[in-house]
Amino acid sequence: MSSPYGSWPSPFSAASVAASAPRIDGARFVGSEIWWGESVPSEGGRVTVRSSSGAVILPAPWSARSRVHEYGGGAWTADADGTLYFVDAGDQRVYRLSPDAGPVPLTPAGPSHGGLRLQQGRLLAVREDLRGEAQIRGIVEIPTDGSAAADDAAIRAFTQDDAFVAHPALSPDGSRIAWVAWDGARMPWESATLVISEIDEADDEGAEGEAGPWVATRAALQPEWVSDTELLYADDPTGRWQLQRLSLVPGTRDGAPEAITSSDADTGYGLWVLGNRWYQPLADGRIVAVRTNGRDDVVEIAANGSTRTLDVPCDGHVSVDDVSGSRVLLSGGSSTSAPGVWCVDLDSGETITVAGGEPVDTAWMPPTTAILVDGGQGSVHAFAYAPANPEAAAPEGELPPYVVFVHGGPTAHVTGAASAAIAFYTSRGIGVLDVNYGGSTGYGRAYRDRLHGQWGIVDVDDVIAAARGLADAGLADASRIAIRGSSAGGWTVLSALVRGGTFAAGISRYGVADLRMLAEHSHGFEEHYITGLVGPLPEAEGLYIERSPLTHAERIDVPVLLMQGAEDRVVPPSQSEAIRDALAASGVEHEYVVYPGEGHGFRSGTTIVNALERELAFLGRVFGFTPSL
Repeated sequence: MSSPYGSWPSPFSAASVAASAPRIDGARFVGSEIWWGESVPSEGGRVTVRSSSGAVILPAPWSARSRVHEYGGGAWTADADGTLYFVDAGDQRVYRLSPDAGPVPLTPAGPSHGGLRLQQGRLLAVREDLRGEAQIRGIVEIPTDGSAAADDAAIRAFTQDDAFVAHPALSPDGSRIAWVAWDGARMPWESATLVISEIDEADDEGAEGEAGPWVATRAALQPEWVSDTELLYADDPTGRWQLQRLSLVPGTRDGAPEAITSSDADTGYGLWVLGNRWYQPLADGRIVAVRTNGRDDVVEIAANGSTRTLDVPCDGHVSVDDVSGSRVLLSGGSSTSAPGVWCVDLDSGETITVAGGEPVDTAWMPPTTAILVDGGQGSVHAFAYAPANPEAAAPEGELPPYVVFVHGGPTAHVTGAASAAIAFYTSRGIGVLDVNYGGSTGYGRAYRDRLHGQWGIVDVDDVIAAARGLADAGLADASRIAIRGSSAGGWTVLSALVRGGTFAAGISRYGVADLRMLAEHSHGFEEHYITGLVGPLPEAEGLYIERSPLTHAERIDVPVLLMQGAEDRVVPPSQSEAIRDALAASGVEHEYVVYPGEGHGFRSGTTIVNALERELAFLGRVFGFTPSL
């Protein structure tokens, strides 16, 4: 049937999108079973742990969620006997949940924990204590018998100062531990060091082991021991994160790294959360790794260095979570199915869907088109999703409206994996353009560094160039292009609306409006992030004022939808409220919605449904169509 773009009937309701998009949080082989973490939108976004046997391992109201470095990650692990270790979202203590008992605390109240790792029967974690004036972080070992639940001195600290740390890895013989560290003056994707420390088992006081070498690296990620003297990790000395091998001379602390891969793709990206794993070594010398060049490929690297690309469903934000023999657990997004967990047998080639991963109907799921447009700062990468509906068509000669998606971060990326959230728009006749503006990961350090000192300029130039390129190609109605983004993406939305002339409407989810306010409320992990993106304070205060959308809010002359979590500590409601007040003073059409209980990112199913329905109604009102809810 023929009906205007935006008004097509769709099977993708807001409720179905919310139900189809649980967040997968890691997977593990546990005995004969596979366990995985999964958010439950209908339960306020709590994160449970499920089993391939059908059992819910972590019952309500417990939720496995870490707040270390604010963004958390690595909030659970398990042993082969079915004992779960998890960080509870409520108090940030680590708990042990045995098959025959309820949760038992293993750490005292106060510090936060994350990045849990169980190796050689020893429970490692990243700990952060922000209770005093000093910010104390470290790599620790937590006794699994509960002896440290009320005695912080029973927890062994391998390092303890104000530096940021991630990815603890214990050597097979337990004599050394490695991790990644950075001082906070720069972000980990700019500069992070590989640290190796000797463990003095004669030390019975729980103090640090003998300090080991700080290996000269550029932006190290994910150390993994393959023997007592050989360590793998990722680094980007040539501009792409490649796998490196460090061979230590037995009996010494000397060694030299060598690259073992070379490709025009990254194995690794921004270290925002502690649970990501971009590769895993197998016992027979093979390595399974993710390679990202816009989209993700999963490859098997043989011991002789030869590679083959695996035919797997996942191609977006893939994590190589665990290995067992020739079997590998992968989690992530997909262009052909819902997000999920897959078990891949490298020898037989068999791929089993463990969780999620339901195939999508290709008739309803829009094909992904990778596009490259010329921008004022260089080429701009984006993924376009044209309207797709097998049961509807637009009147002849009508061009579709589009929504330009702007990811957060800003040091992050989108991968071109279609989803129900995208089909929610495209199935109704609204195109989506997902932009990886300069500063995004997935295209190497040079592309990532384009945003250095240029936040609010390069990102805005790039999203405008991408939108205009789509319109100039005759693929979008130039008068009906909206822009939508969250957090740092919301900043780009507001900045682009201030620039004017391209977008007919804007949707900002907890978007940054005032840089000085952001710097004032910034948490420890991002304390100096904005310095690299804009400049140091107070020297660059003029730039902070000039680039802030709030400074020029009177220039916004198109409708704006503002959505905000009431408990957001990263971008507090005062940011959105300031823009709201400025729009009201100028008489600009706007809508402001606050969601109680939500923080930086919407997790509750009720919130997700309401937000999607409001966005659709807003676009229909602005662009003159009646959407199908």
